[in-house]
Amino acid sequence: MSDFVKDKVVVVTGAGAGIGRDFALQFAANGAKVVVNDLGRNAETGEFAAERVVAEIKEAGGQAVASTDSVADWDSAQKIVQAALDTFGRIDCVVNNAGIVRDRMFFNMSLDEWKAVVDVHLNGSFFVARAAAPHFKAQNGGSFVHMTSTSGLIGNIGQANYSAAKMGVVGLSKSIALDMAKFNVRSNCIAPWAWTAMTASIPSETPEQKARVEILKRMESRKIAPLAVYLASDQAAKVSGQIFGVRANEIYFFNQIRMIRSLHRDGGWTPEAIAEQVMPAFESSFFPNVPSMALTPWDPV
Repeated sequence: MSDFVKDKVVVVTGAGAGIGRDFALQFAANGAKVVVNDLGRNAETGEFAAERVVAEIKEAGGQAVASTDSVADWDSAQKIVQAALDTFGRIDCVVNNAGIVRDRMFFNMSLDEWKAVVDVHLNGSFFVARAAAPHFKAQNGGSFVHMTSTSGLIGNIGQANYSAAKMGVVGLSKSIALDMAKFNVRSNCIAPWAWTAMTASIPSETPEQKARVEILKRMESRKIAPLAVYLASDQAAKVSGQIFGVRANEIYFFNQIRMIRSLHRDGGWTPEAIAEQVMPAFESSFFPNVPSMALTPWDPV
C-alpha cells in the first residue's frame, strides 16, 4: 500500500462499478479513507454495489464506508458528505464521478431524459461539492475532482443532455477554483475514455457507432484513477482550474475557451458590415462542427 494520499478522506460518487470503483480502490490502496457512494444494487441479491466495493477495500487492508444516497438530491448529497464526517471525522476530497446516460437525438429528446442526466451530472456535482465546501473552507484546504467529457468539450451526436451537463461541470469547476482559491481549495476536471456500464448503453446501430464502441471497449477504466489520486494529493497543490483527459496510457491536457480574433469598427456594426467584414475575417478560424471521436482518433498499438 502506498502513502501518496495517506489518511486523506475522500468521497467518490458513483463508486459501485466502473471508473468510480477503480477510483475507490486506488485511493484506498494509496492510503486514503474512502466513502464509497452508489445507490445501485444487485437486482437478484439486493446488495448495494457500494457495500461490495467497501468489502473489497477492507479485505485489502484499507478503510472505507458505504453511502447509498443520491447525488441528485440536495438533502441526500448532504448525507454523503456527512458520512465522511461521521465515520472519519473530516473530508479532504470529493470525486464527482456519478453519472448516467439517456442518449437520444436532440429533436426526439424528452423532458425526462433531459432532466435525469442534468440532475445527476451537473446538479449532482454541485450538490455534493457544495456540501463539502464549508468543511474545506473551515480547514483551509481540499480538492474537487469532477468528471467531464469530450462530449461536452467538443460535442457529440445524440447527447445534447449529457454534453450540456458535462460542459456545465467545466464551468462549475472553474468557478469553484476561482471562488475557493483563497482557502487553498482546488478544483479540476478529468475527461475519461473508458469502457464501462454507462458507455455500454451508447447506441451502436450505424457502422460509425459500432466502430466507436469497439474502440471504447479497448480502453481500461483502471488507467484513469492514478490522475484522480494525484489531483487529490498534496503534490497537486499548484494545480487548479484545469482540464485533463486520460485514455489508456495517455494523459491529455485541454485548452480552455479564450478569444482568438477581434475586429473593431468606429461607430459600431451593422448586420451588413458584419456580413461583409467580420465573418470573412473570422471564417478561417471557425471550428469544425464534428463529433468528438473525429477529433480524438485512437489507434492503439
